[in-house]
Amino acid sequence: MSFNDNLPKLKPFKRSVSIIGVGATPFVRILDDPSVDGMNEQELFAYAARDAMKDAGVDGSDVEFYIHGQAGPGWTSNLATPNMHVANWIGMKGKGSYHHSEACATGYVGVETAVALVASGEYDMVLSGCIETPYSIAYPTRVVTKRRFGTDAIFHDVLASTQCRDYTLFTRGSLPFNSESWLDYYVKENGISEEDVDAMMTALSVNCRRAAALNPLSTITNNTYEELAATNGMDSAYEYLHSKFNPLIGKYMRGSHFEQRCDGAAAIIVCPTELAYKYTDHPIEILGIGHSNVEAGNPRNEMYATQNAYRQVKELTGLTGADMDIFLANDFYNQSEFLSAEMCEYLPKGEGWQYTKEGRIAYDGDRPINTNGGRCQYGHAAGASGLHDVYEAVHQMRGDAGATQVHHDVKHAMLRGFGGSQNVLNIMMERK
Repeated sequence: MSFNDNLPKLKPFKRSVSIIGVGATPFVRILDDPSVDGMNEQELFAYAARDAMKDAGVDGSDVEFYIHGQAGPGWTSNLATPNMHVANWIGMKGKGSYHHSEACATGYVGVETAVALVASGEYDMVLSGCIETPYSIAYPTRVVTKRRFGTDAIFHDVLASTQCRDYTLFTRGSLPFNSESWLDYYVKENGISEEDVDAMMTALSVNCRRAAALNPLSTITNNTYEELAATNGMDSAYEYLHSKFNPLIGKYMRGSHFEQRCDGAAAIIVCPTELAYKYTDHPIEILGIGHSNVEAGNPRNEMYATQNAYRQVKELTGLTGADMDIFLANDFYNQSEFLSAEMCEYLPKGEGWQYTKEGRIAYDGDRPINTNGGRCQYGHAAGASGLHDVYEAVHQMRGDAGATQVHHDVKHAMLRGFGGSQNVLNIMMERK
C-alpha cells in the first residue's frame, strides 16, 4: 500500500470549535533587542498567552487547560517539562497541562490538540501556546536566565544529531536539497526556463521582504531589498539579490530563500463556537485539520504529505483551496509558499510560478500568501511559527492586520504546516 493511500477518513468534530483569542510576541533575537533583553522562555510564553487572554477578554481563572509547545526544549532551555515552569506566569497554577514537541510543526499540532480537547467535550476553554529561542540558548549547567547566542554551528550540530540518519539520508529533510527536489520536479514538469525560475524566486524574496518590513512584529526585518540595495550603493533589489550578500546555496535557492531563525512565542484560546459569541462577534471556526507524516527518507516527502493532508480536510469540509481567501504556509524553504498553495488548489495547477513572478501572491495581490512575510523574511522561531501564522490569519479575517491587510474580504483561510522534515498539517478556518 502506498503512503498516499494509507490515510484515515476524518470525522466531523463532536462540537464546533472556534478561536476567540490570539496573542504573539515580536519575532526577535533576544540578546540583540533591548526591549526584551534578559527575558527567558517562561516570560515570553506568558507574554503571548496573556496577550491571547486579553484579546479574548478572559484570564487564567477562565481557561481550564493549557498546552505548551516547543520544538527544542532540551537544547535551547535545558528543561525536561517546560510547561511546568509557566503556570504561575499565566494564572493557571494547579490546572492541567502538558508539553509537546513536533519540530517546526509544533504550533500547528498545538492547534489540532487544543481543538480535540474542546471538540470532545472534555474542556470548554483551552489555551495552546508555543515558545522557541534558538538564538538565545541556555547554558547546560547554569540558571536559565544566563544565556548565550545560538550560533549556526550549534544549530546544525543539534539538527544533524536529531534528524533521521538511516541510510545517510537525513540531510534530505533538513537542508535545501529536499525542498529543491520538489521545486526541481515542478520546474521540469512545467517546462519553466532558467530565466523564469530566477525571476520567480527574485519576486518571491522582494514581496515577502516588503510585507515583513511593514509588519510591526518583525523586529529583525526593517528594510526592503530596494532600501538595502541603496544602502550598499546598488541600483535595484535585483542587483542586491544577485550579489555577494545573497549567494546561491542550492541549484535555485539563494540565502534569501532560507529561514531567518529568531526567538518568539504565540498563543491561541479556543472554546465551543456556541459559547464563543460571549467573547467575540466573529469567532474563527476551525472547520477541519488534515494531518500526514511522510518521513524524510522519501524523496519529495513535503509534496506528498501536503497532498495527503489537504485531501483529508477537503473531503471532510467539501471546500477546496479555491474557496479560500488567504493562504499561509510554513516556508522555511521560501518556494514552499507557491508549491504548497498550488498543491492545495489555492493557486491553479501549473500556474503558481507565474502568480509568484507577477506578484499576485503578495499581500496586496489577488491571491495573497504569507502576508506576514514568511519564515525567510519575517522570521522563523521553529515551534512558535505555526501559531504566529494563526495569529496572522485571525487578524486578516478580522480585517485589522494593519499595513499588510489584504485588499479583499477574508472569510476563509487555509494554513499548511510543515515540520520535522515530515509532519504536515492542513487547517481550514472560517469567520462566523
